[in-house]
Amino acid sequence: MNFFKRHEIIRPAPHIGLGMAAIGRPAYINIHHDKNLAGKTSVEALLEHSFKVLDTAYDNGVRYFDAARSYGRAEKFLADWIEKRGLRPDDLVIGSKWGYTYVADWRIEAQVHEIKEHSLKNFNTQWMETYQILGDFLNLYQIHSATLSSGVLGKADVLDALRRLKEKGIGIGLTVSGTNQKAVIRQACEIRHDNGLLFDSVQATWNLLERAAEDSLREAHRIGIAVIIKETLANGRLTDQNDHPDFSDQLEILTNEAKRLSSTVDALAISAVLAQPWVDIVLSGAARETHVKSNLKAYEIPWDEQAEETLKKLREDSSKYWQKRSQMKWK
Repeated sequence: MNFFKRHEIIRPAPHIGLGMAAIGRPAYINIHHDKNLAGKTSVEALLEHSFKVLDTAYDNGVRYFDAARSYGRAEKFLADWIEKRGLRPDDLVIGSKWGYTYVADWRIEAQVHEIKEHSLKNFNTQWMETYQILGDFLNLYQIHSATLSSGVLGKADVLDALRRLKEKGIGIGLTVSGTNQKAVIRQACEIRHDNGLLFDSVQATWNLLERAAEDSLREAHRIGIAVIIKETLANGRLTDQNDHPDFSDQLEILTNEAKRLSSTVDALAISAVLAQPWVDIVLSGAARETHVKSNLKAYEIPWDEQAEETLKKLREDSSKYWQKRSQMKWK
């Protein structure tokens, strides 16, 4: 993953990148996402909004941007922004994903927002769609939410297609979700291409609430697979926007620790991820410019043993965490 080295012009790893799940389509599952967009959800309004978020991120040193075919128009917004700013491929690093298709047609109240299909046919279709939009700016192409149930890591035709793409110079990655994250990561670590690894990166959920994949991520990093961490704020649960009564005690712990370290709650949660020696990229899922700036303050937090010990008590059982996530509604 040599292209991640470009970040070191800005600062040493790990780096904070920007995930575009919340700014490429009008609906998402983040807490109070409807308030974040303030009702301005037309294609034109969201394009303008995304430009502001992207500008804020880039102007503050962010160089990795993460999109997906299922993030509405995220890839197109990103391409349009690149053209507007006059950027070159060497100026930033872009990852995108295939495997989910966006089907909500820009409707917030759609019954289904995305459909998952890890077939060779869908890979071929979505790869061409992504490349037509991002072209030579694309550095990393990831399987979106590889799981044991989808069986994608056992599909020889798909793996062969990924190998051919890798031979063209595109980095190959996968993202994982759910209670079986660690098993899928371990499976990915065993898949070879020529004399090396097929996968250049793995993107997984790890945060103060859900730490179950840590051992497998540590091993992936050890053998040379770049580790990208998503959902660092647990879709808004680890922010001061979380006003759910059931989380009040945990939020008080977070708030008190953030005050001790002269931080915000969100920056504190992200700093916990930055503190892990096996992490390469930490994704901010910022929906607004103010979120970007607050998230980036994580670099300034002096993470210490007291923070580690105090915040360990926030950890949830993995099945409980993913059950709660599955109950979050698109807004």
